[in-house]
Amino acid sequence: MMEGVSGEAASLAGHLALSNLCWIYDNNKITIEGHTDWAFSEDVASRFIAYGWNVTRVGDANDLSMLERAFKTFKRVQDRPTLIIVDSHIAYGAPNKQDTEAAHGEPLGEEEIRLTKRNYGWPEDAQFLIPDGVREHLRTGIGARGRSLREAWMARFGNYKDKYPELADHLYRMQHRQLLEGWDKGLPIFPADPKGLAGRDASARVLNILAQNVPWLIGGSADLAPSTKTRLTFDEAGDLTAESPAGRNMHFGVREHAMGAILNGLSLSKVRPYGSGFLIFSDYMRPAIRLSALMELPVIYIFTHDSIGVGEDGPTHQPVEHLASLRAIPGLVTLRPADANEVAEAWRYIMRQRHEPVALILSRQPLPTLDRTKYAAASGLDRGAYVLADAADGEPEIILMASGSEVSLCVQAHERLAAERVKARVVSVPSWELFERQDPEYRDRVLPPAITARIAVEQASTLGWHRFVGTAGEIIAMHTFGASAPLKQLQSKFGFTPEHVVEVATKLLRRSPPTHGGRRVKSKGLTD
Repeated sequence: MMEGVSGEAASLAGHLALSNLCWIYDNNKITIEGHTDWAFSEDVASRFIAYGWNVTRVGDANDLSMLERAFKTFKRVQDRPTLIIVDSHIAYGAPNKQDTEAAHGEPLGEEEIRLTKRNYGWPEDAQFLIPDGVREHLRTGIGARGRSLREAWMARFGNYKDKYPELADHLYRMQHRQLLEGWDKGLPIFPADPKGLAGRDASARVLNILAQNVPWLIGGSADLAPSTKTRLTFDEAGDLTAESPAGRNMHFGVREHAMGAILNGLSLSKVRPYGSGFLIFSDYMRPAIRLSALMELPVIYIFTHDSIGVGEDGPTHQPVEHLASLRAIPGLVTLRPADANEVAEAWRYIMRQRHEPVALILSRQPLPTLDRTKYAAASGLDRGAYVLADAADGEPEIILMASGSEVSLCVQAHERLAAERVKARVVSVPSWELFERQDPEYRDRVLPPAITARIAVEQASTLGWHRFVGTAGEIIAMHTFGASAPLKQLQSKFGFTPEHVVEVATKLLRRSPPTHGGRRVKSKGLTD
């Protein structure tokens, strides 16, 4: 009850009048450091009444009749969630108050365990003992009840399927995390456009089509839908409120941590949830994102305003370390697409996932939509990294790699280097995790080990890019926080321009000329 997430979640639950929600508060008056009086004195019951909850109390955790009465009260209440406050006492392994406070949270020692077993008449030296009759008791009790309940449920579902075959099919697929036939019909193919489209705008178009094809795709934002472009705008979508619980646009309010926790709960119920915010605010959500990965839940996290490209918002809103932070979470796939067509392919990947959360990282500013008749297809995103543009003979002297908005910088630098007869390869790297899952042969085709002249470009921390550029390569990235200024000024200040990429490439090739057949040669495009 001390943690902020409980207040965030309880506030929203009360606002939405979630009458099928019951929390049980074990009011044991103890924290790790000692008695709660040291740090906690609020009236929890009054707080929850103010949230709009029904609050009831059980004075003794061992009073089964009062517990039963509290649960029956919860089932009767139809207009608000219920909090049951249960007073209890924690048993300690220490003999006096001073030692108790020090020992709280530690397991009982061997002697205390033996004495406890003696008190209950249990064999003192037995470990993992299951006495005769326990299995039989469970089999004839909860086992039989469970079997009966499941059979009744399946019969009920069969009747439902006879009456509503399409809805029954939806329910079955939702529960088994399966997609409907034609789930990706109508997804756009974006035409080449040098002015381009912001990642968030491309995502909005794709999301609204997918949500019409997949009825259980629902979500919202932490008070930022107009900026993250995650509102479902088709007529049937609607807003989820206490009065209209069928709405598919959720309003989490300024509650990022609770939003992440709620998304996990929604995913456990087998709907397909998404939540959105600015990338900078992923810090608030990190515990919930981590749990998504631990529980292998296919939650969709949409983060926009992905770099110093937010300009005048200043360094407080310009994420620098956040990409590295998300990439560090095991089991989470981080996708930062380079243009509108990579955004569409990112969503294709996301929707197919059944046991893996994804963080989709999108730009606020427009990104040029690349001409895919000239450059490689955006479907290469599925493999995490792919050769987007290459030297004419397929034997590059230098590799330029980037994610997101910086890919177009590398493409422009590639064209300028080609004009100077320098053979460069551009590799789009939307996902480190997916690339590292590929077989070594594919990874070596994309990033040939013999080519040590490599440059990585990303408007974020340098952390981690050395695994791809090696000790001989260069990284054009952020070494500081950002600054408050128009986008073009920031890009110039921090070196995110085609001219700077070309300059770094030229210096790198002079320092370490390319090799052919084990013999170092000077690039034709370099002058002394």
